[in-house]
Amino acid sequence: MTAGGVLATPLCDLLGCRYPVLQAGMGGVARAELVAAVAEAGGYGFLGMVREPPKLIAEEIDGVRARTERPFGVNLIPAATDPGLLTDQLAVCFEKAVPSLCFFWEVDARAVASAKEAGCQVLYQVGSVEEARAAEAAGADAVIVQGYEAGGHVRGGLTSLVLLPQVVSAVSIPVVASGGFASGESLVAALALGAQGIHCGTAFLATEESFAHGYHKQRVVAARSQDTLHTDAFAINWPPASPVRVIANSLTASLGARLHGYRPEDFERQVVAEDAGRPLYRFSTDSPLKSTSGDLEVLALYAGQVCGVVDRVVPAAERIGQIVQEARRTLRRLADREGEGG
Repeated sequence: MTAGGVLATPLCDLLGCRYPVLQAGMGGVARAELVAAVAEAGGYGFLGMVREPPKLIAEEIDGVRARTERPFGVNLIPAATDPGLLTDQLAVCFEKAVPSLCFFWEVDARAVASAKEAGCQVLYQVGSVEEARAAEAAGADAVIVQGYEAGGHVRGGLTSLVLLPQVVSAVSIPVVASGGFASGESLVAALALGAQGIHCGTAFLATEESFAHGYHKQRVVAARSQDTLHTDAFAINWPPASPVRVIANSLTASLGARLHGYRPEDFERQVVAEDAGRPLYRFSTDSPLKSTSGDLEVLALYAGQVCGVVDRVVPAAERIGQIVQEARRTLRRLADREGEGG
């Protein structure tokens, strides 16, 4: 990799993308338009299909392929999905010959084995050294290491700066950095710590092509890093003790000082919004989408601490272009400093 050339790491060769910039498979938010835009711009995108019906998954896969010939993946979450539905989801992905699958939460060795047998590459998002080792042992081709500062569901308790180099030392497969990455400078920092790329959620939620509701996008753009908080109160629809990072709202304010220690059964099913005819409850994991109506303010407004540097809603291609240009400038600046000191 050189400062003046195209950024490239072995991860790019593995996935078939030009830049080592991955778009997170955010549930509901990451649909065909966003994934295709990321792929066309040289990055690598994942459809966020957690608990979605197989018919929708097939439609979204076809939607990506109608927009681009570049490779992409699908994000599924075995631990948060009924086993029967997961089997059907995987079957659709295999039938459609999806190039890769990204899994998250507890390492499911059977899901990895099924994907590998079907010829899919597997990336596993993890939150600890132990999980990274388990993912590698299960046959994953790469691990995505998520730091505590990440938005959405957060698996571990260490920051990216601390966790990333430990995982790099612990496994032999490519490592991707996630949580706190939305700029070229942060891409260079991740590479310096041994990663082969970055995995971005918040930065791509706030793009024109994402399926997030405009209200959610504007809250991300307006938020400071300190406006996010870590809580497990958004518990409905996920396994117990599954913390998330969200932008503070009136619902989180109602919790007072107690942000953790909640379970799905602690909350009544009180409908506050609806999405395509489906009721959305207070304290559910649902975030507001373009198709959502109702009291959007009390829904889960996912965002990582990096929201503090995401100040505009832009096309996905512009976001990737900015990251790449900043990374090249940063590498040149570091090279110049080394030359001045040499």
